[in-house]
Amino acid sequence: MIKGLMVLAALNGLLAVGLGAFASHGLKHLISSEMVTIFALGVQYHFYHVFAMALVALCGISVRSKLLYWSGGMFMAGIGLFSGSLYVYALLGSQWMGPITPLGGLCFMLGWSLLAIAVWRSRGQAH
Repeated sequence: MIKGLMVLAALNGLLAVGLGAFASHGLKHLISSEMVTIFALGVQYHFYHVFAMALVALCGISVRSKLLYWSGGMFMAGIGLFSGSLYVYALLGSQWMGPITPLGGLCFMLGWSLLAIAVWRSRGQAH
């Protein structure tokens, strides 16, 4: 789990850097400044949760809990739903994506909650 999640975090970091560069240099000429701001928000939350995934992977070194697996999964789902929906909305103007964004935010919140529970329950474990 640790290695796989760290690889996913690294690949998502690569993707977030690429999308951030695209937003900074390529999008200005293609979409409105308001849509660039929305796209950039997707990149920002994408990046935050790259670090969250890496944290979960690192916690897996000393914390033995399936909740960490679920936490990492929720962060991946949140990136896809929250950031992905903002990317699609900004690029295509697909307003039907609007209701999907909060589901991604909920996934992020669940990921953080599961991480907290896993670490809390692990206290006192000898590793």
